[in-house]
Amino acid sequence: MPRKYYLLLAVALSVVVLDQVTKYWVLGGLTDAFDAAPGVSQRLGVMFSTAPSPGYDGNHFRKRPPLVLSDSFFAFRYAENPGAAWGLFRNLPPDVRGPLFHVVSIGAVCLIGFYFSRLSGNDRAERWALWGLPLVLGGALGNYVDRLSRAFVVDFLEAHWFERAYWPSFNVADSAICIGVGMLVLDAIVRREKKEVKVVAGA
Repeated sequence: MPRKYYLLLAVALSVVVLDQVTKYWVLGGLTDAFDAAPGVSQRLGVMFSTAPSPGYDGNHFRKRPPLVLSDSFFAFRYAENPGAAWGLFRNLPPDVRGPLFHVVSIGAVCLIGFYFSRLSGNDRAERWALWGLPLVLGGALGNYVDRLSRAFVVDFLEAHWFERAYWPSFNVADSAICIGVGMLVLDAIVRREKKEVKVVAGA
């Protein structure tokens, strides 16, 4: 198997594991999800099974007070997102939203796999794509695990600028996707510049 696929597996699996480990910590520390589950196996059962019906605040698990690192900038706060990134499509009926996200997630994995297979594996020429695609894949899989288990994604990273601007809550998987997409944009810019240089040199 070409070395590039080892990189794909290592990076994507690392993102998925880190994403799920942090969500395990969030469910245990910032909600009551594990209150009746004393052991690790029971807690994993709660984490990867259908969530209880939503409570008075619309959440499936009761929230605990957030862990505030900075009143003006950052906090760990439990949030549930049944939609896509930044809450898009969260108001769609569940019988429409579920199949839609399954198709989109599986389609994204197939598309990433296809584009990654087209890479030559040249570390210098394709370094941004070689790392960016696995990050996006790992992020997509991390959130897809949530959707398969509970039909909503656990978010907990809350960034804001004093009381003036708030960034939508996100998680490790979302962060990996954003970083990966940024790398792919850089890859497109770098490759375009190299092509233009070659065209000028050959003119």
